[in-house]
Amino acid sequence: MSFVLYHHPLSSYCWKVSIALYEADADFEARLVNLGDPAERAEYLTLSPFGKIPVLRDETAKRTLLETSLIIEYLAMTVPGAAGLLPAARELAFPIRAKDRFFDLYVNTPIGKIVTDRLRPQGGKDAIGVEAARNDLQTAIDIVEREMADSSAWAAGDTFTMADCAAAPALYYANKIEPFGDTHPNATAYLGRLTGRPSVARVIREAEPFFSMMPA
Repeated sequence: MSFVLYHHPLSSYCWKVSIALYEADADFEARLVNLGDPAERAEYLTLSPFGKIPVLRDETAKRTLLETSLIIEYLAMTVPGAAGLLPAARELAFPIRAKDRFFDLYVNTPIGKIVTDRLRPQGGKDAIGVEAARNDLQTAIDIVEREMADSSAWAAGDTFTMADCAAAPALYYANKIEPFGDTHPNATAYLGRLTGRPSVARVIREAEPFFSMMPA
């Protein structure tokens, strides 16, 4: 087996890569990362010095890949089934990259800020930062609502791409934190299409046993 994915089932960024792997029907081994175990943490830091997940290891090529968008781009170059996630032609890839960055930076980043603050002890919370993150998240969902008002099924057109791999976990968790079902019908319909995609539904099923670990 060539690919090893180091991941955690609750991580939105791990979802993004897992969705891409399932879309490509790629053969890979999934290894759960436990940073709370000192020995496992020390070993993992040799792969990911900042301790971030996921990491994709290509054992055949002896390559360690960090950062989700680069991982998916690598899959698009090396796995035939992943080629459609990011076309080689620049003019086709550009809007996909743009939407991918939007969902990572303007939906996932605020979510991370909000969730991380819930884990902080009393006296260490950042109410101002959380409020700013909530405002950013609301702005981002408003943008999704406007942009999904056309007839396109997916984030960058009529084809499921890397942008949708990024959108699925971002919007899923956004809807848990700041529910938008009653106010944003286009974004809600898009989320429904995403969660109905077999690759996305599979990732959600795999995460379900861990949902109790999410901070309230």
